[in-house]
Amino acid sequence: MKRLLTLALTAAVAIPLFAQDAAKTEEARPQREERRRESNVWPVFFAVCEFPASPDVIGLRLTIPFSTIQENVTGIDLGFWGRSLYYQGVQVNVLRNDVKDDMSGFQVGLYNSIGGGQLLGLQAGLWNEANSMCGAQVGLVNFCGSTEGLQVGIINRTETMHGYQVGLINVIRDAELQFCPIVNIGF
Repeated sequence: MKRLLTLALTAAVAIPLFAQDAAKTEEARPQREERRRESNVWPVFFAVCEFPASPDVIGLRLTIPFSTIQENVTGIDLGFWGRSLYYQGVQVNVLRNDVKDDMSGFQVGLYNSIGGGQLLGLQAGLWNEANSMCGAQVGLVNFCGSTEGLQVGIINRTETMHGYQVGLINVIRDAELQFCPIVNIGF
């Protein structure tokens, strides 16, 4: 248990450091940094009610029993339902992990989603969705727009793929072999 906790804390600190170089567009980065400087930053945040101006969190966010929407969260997110605009670190929420834009790190929960941005890392759950991904999705159902990496599940679907799909139903929409059970490869 100590090793698992140490690994999670190390990942929560190390992933954001490495992920900053993998930003999707350089033009959006100054605007994000400007917004981060303007808002309050809290090291520990307990979501007990909706805040008019929710602070950014760098550290630990607990979303029990309520989930708030922070613009930027870096660190560890634990609870029932975690929502944010940008996330860097480890999200472990029982019901849902929801990031509207970019995420670097891990999402573990029943339903994991990355809205319009890119995932750099891992999603593990029953249902995983991402607009663009560089990493892995492991779950019963995995959907992604553009995938570089691995999808492991019963149903795997992506528009473009540079990597592997392992599961019963594997679909790569722009491949010559669009459907292949057990293993599908896209390059």
